[in-house]
Parts: sequence; structure tokens; C-alpha cells
Amino acid sequence: MKLWLRIDPGTRFPGRTIIGGSPLRVLRLTAAGAKRVQYWRDGGEVGDGEAERRLADKLIDAGIAHPEYGQARITPADVTIVVPTRDDPVSVPGAIVVDDGSATPVPGATARHPVSRGPAAARNTGWRAVTTELVAFLDADTRPAPGWLDPLLPHFEDPRVLAVAPRIVSAPGETVLERYERARSALDLGPAPAQVRPGARVTYVPTAALVVRRSALAELNGFDESLRFGEDVDFVWRLVARGGRVRYEPRSRVVHAPRATWRAWARQRFDYGTSAAPLAKRHGHKTMAPVRASGWTALAWGLAALGRPRLGLAVALGSAAVLPRKLEPAGVPARESLALVLRGHLGAGGYLSEALTRTWGPAAIPLLLTGKRGRVVLAFALARHLRDWWRGKPDLDPARWLLVRAADDLAYGMGVWRGCARERTVTPLLPDLSNWPGKNREGPQGGRAT
Repeated sequence: MKLWLRIDPGTRFPGRTIIGGSPLRVLRLTAAGAKRVQYWRDGGEVGDGEAERRLADKLIDAGIAHPEYGQARITPADVTIVVPTRDDPVSVPGAIVVDDGSATPVPGATARHPVSRGPAAARNTGWRAVTTELVAFLDADTRPAPGWLDPLLPHFEDPRVLAVAPRIVSAPGETVLERYERARSALDLGPAPAQVRPGARVTYVPTAALVVRRSALAELNGFDESLRFGEDVDFVWRLVARGGRVRYEPRSRVVHAPRATWRAWARQRFDYGTSAAPLAKRHGHKTMAPVRASGWTALAWGLAALGRPRLGLAVALGSAAVLPRKLEPAGVPARESLALVLRGHLGAGGYLSEALTRTWGPAAIPLLLTGKRGRVVLAFALARHLRDWWRGKPDLDPARWLLVRAADDLAYGMGVWRGCARERTVTPLLPDLSNWPGKNREGPQGGRAT
């Protein structure tokens, strides 16, 4: 199996140290390892030696590098497409179409549920009729680009890869909703490839378009039919917990139709939010925490929000002074360590702002509006939407963009609170602030590579 590596653009190489990945890793290379990595960065092929493959695997698992393979032995003939549908016609040649209780039976459906049992049940009915090695799930309202499987199938040359997802983009249109979805679809996970797992930059991939090994589906008994929403997230995380790899490959594209009305769009976001509580119960607090930051970072930002910015800055600078000593044995220069801390503090500020207007929004926004200081904090939290507008230049004026982004966050947050009430848990509302003194569980992770 021929293998090349694409180094992630966010990776830095101070000396024989690698800093990158998601979550952030710090790897100290041996002299031989540094030469290997340099060779791979220049386009060299990864050899078959045990040490080379072990180092390459470490970089891939960390999200520092992304694999590229030679000609795939698996072809589209080894893939069967499964399309669950309800009240929507399907025109995918050769696909297994599962009619999930449509009011009028879908013509040509392979199987039909007399009443709707949900997308998880429909996909389970479909894949159990598959005999090929791979199953490709597609929603009825998706439109794959020609050759969409070609960038995905080579990943299955690695037997540890159990699922690969393409990039899902929203169909173009002229309405405000269509233009917003084109810029910020809930299903679009961005232009960069990624290793998928909880806590990483890409934490899940949707089954609106996903290719999976049939053997993995059989081992996990498919999708959890008790989940009306979030069944795809649950399935992906169970694949990862099993020890498998899940890849996101944006060179493959599938177009997804956006919701037709604002009401349907808001309902979609709300429904997504309701899945947070059952997912947290199944997979733990850290997977669904609205904020993951060090306790020191949260304290610094909390002091600033309470009108004590100087004290908050002192806490931030005090925590920054500790990291260089921790990373010095890994060969990280003090300047690089300080830059890591500052980027971490700024990034955490963004996550806290997002939590204020999204997950915590239904309670936080009314509370913040009651006082002058609260309104200032809310204004700073919402300002990140204007920053995103400036960076992405979506086909919307900034006022409309800000309004729709705020509504997007609030609809999701209301769903989270509804799910918490239904499941009788507050777990998805709690931040993960695990890096207090003596608890070295967060922040840059050190390691040594050959």
C-alpha cells in the first residue's frame, strides 16, 4: 500500500519538535525521525519499514498529517448505495431505497416501513440488504458530484479506516436562507481534511453522505434506533471507540438541498440541539461540553467579563509563565510556548462567546440584557459573527448575516435545553474546565516519536 502524507497547514516545526494536530500535540523527534518527516513534507513516499509506518501512524492519528494513497484496489463496484426516504422521490441508479412510511409509497423502493420509524431504522433496513464490502449512505435530497467516490475509496486501503465522509455543501440559491446556508450549512465541515473523533477539530461526520465498511456496521449492529436525532454522531463515535479510524475527505463533494422555509430551518437546528443530552449520556460529559478550556483561561475571561480586565490579564500572563517550563524538555522554544498560550486564551474566548449565545443562550441572553456590563459582554460575543462575515465575505449584508447567525445559535440552544429537560440532565450545559493545578489533562500533550 503506497502512502504519502500531507502535513496539516497549522503544523509548526521548531527544530526537531512538531506542534500541531487536534487536540494540540507536541512531539519531540529523534534526529532520524526529523529527517523522515522532512522527506515526507517534500513529497517523499512513506516506506514499508516498521519504524516509518509507526511514525506515520502517529502523525495521522494526531491530526498532524493526512494520508494519501496510491491506486485503490477497492472500486465503486464494491460499494452499494443506501438511500432512506420519506415522501421524497429517489433517482439513484442501483441504490437500495428504503421508504420510511411515506404517505404515498415511493415508486421503486426496495423496502418499505408501514409507518415511519426514523432515519436510523431506515438505514439499518438498507445496509442489512447489502452484500458488498462498503455501504454508501446518501440522503434523498443529496446530489453527489460525478466521481464523488474516487477520493474516498483509497482511504479504505488502510484496514483501520472504518468510514470516510465527503464534504457536504448546500445547493446554491438566491433567497437569504439559501445564501446563508451556502456560507454556513450545518452539514458543511469545511475545506480541510481531518481525522474524526470527539475533541478533535472535526468531531463527527453526518450520514447525509457517508461510506462505511459493512463489517463495522454488522459488528456495532448499525445505528441506534432509539435516537431520532444524533444517531449519526453516536454511530461515528462508537466506531472511534472501537479503535477504528474515521476520515473526513473534502476533495469529495456532495450537494445537499437546504430547508425550504425559515420555520423548517429553525426546526432543523432545534432538533439538532435536542440530541446533545442523549449523546452526553451515552458518550460522557467531555464529548458534548459547550466549552473545553483550562480553568485558568476560564478564570481570566470571567474576571474580564466581571469588569476586572487587569486582574484577568494577570491570571492569563501568570498561566503563560508556567507552560515554557513544561514544554522545555520537549524542545519547544520559550517564544513558541508563549505564543501557544496566547492563542489558547484567545481561542477559548471565542468558545466562551459561542457558548454564551448558543448552548447557554436561552438563559444567558435575557440575563445579559438586564445590565450595562452584560450588554457589553453580549455585544462582544456577537461580534465574532461580524468577524466571520468579514473573513468569509458571504453573499449577505452584515446586518442580515448577524441576525440569522444569532437565530441559528438560539434555535440550537433552545433544542439543547429541551433535550436536557427531556433527559433530566444538565450535562450538555456544563463546561469542561479540567486543567486546574495538579490535573494535567488538558492543553498541549507531550510525546516522543522515533
